[in-house]
Amino acid sequence: SSAWSMRAVEPTPSPVRVSERLTNALKEVGPIAMPRRKRQGISLFLARAVIGQQLSVKAARSIWTRVENISKVKDVPISDLFVDEFFSEVRGCGVSRQKFTSITAIWEAEREGRLCDAELFTMAEDQRRRKLVAINGVGSWTYDMAQIFYFRLPDVWPETDVAVQKTFLRLSGRRSGTREAETFSPYRSFLALSMWRVVDGGR
Repeated sequence: SSAWSMRAVEPTPSPVRVSERLTNALKEVGPIAMPRRKRQGISLFLARAVIGQQLSVKAARSIWTRVENISKVKDVPISDLFVDEFFSEVRGCGVSRQKFTSITAIWEAEREGRLCDAELFTMAEDQRRRKLVAINGVGSWTYDMAQIFYFRLPDVWPETDVAVQKTFLRLSGRRSGTREAETFSPYRSFLALSMWRVVDGGR
C-alpha cells in the first residue's frame, strides 16, 4: 500500500464554494484514515460485498456471521458452501437466491484463475473494472467498494451508494453531487468515508 493510504486525511475542496453545512460536517468528522485491508483475498471481499448490497452494515454483518458459523460447523471453507448441496442452509442465513448465484460466480471465477490479487493490483483501473464487473453480481457499487476498501484508492466517488449520495446532497445543498464532489479530488474516497461517518453518527 502507498504512503498516503496509511495516514489520516481531511478531505479539503479546491477553491470552489462549498456549503457551510458541508464544511461544518467535515470539520466535525475530522481527519479520516483509510481502513486497513484484511489479507483475505479479493474473492472473499467481493462475496462479503455482495452480501452487503442494499443492506445496512449491521444486517450484512449478521448474515455473514451466520455463514461463517455454518462453515465452522460443516468444517468446509466458505467458498465450498456456495454449491447446490448447501443452498438451503445458506439461504437460511438470509442470503437471497440472487446473491447466492452471484457469490457462486465469484468463487467460480477464482477457481478458473480470473481473480488473482497480484494481477488485479497491477492493472489499470479501466482494465480492473472490466474484469470484475464481468462477474455476475459485481456491479458498480460492489466495484466501488472494492476500489475503496480493498485496493484502497484515494479518489473513488461511489455514485451508486444511496447513503453517501443522499448525505452529500443534503449537506451540500445541491441537486446533483458528482460535480460538487469533483472539487474534492484527488481525495474523494475520504469524502465518501466522511459521509458514511456522518450517517453512522446520526448527523
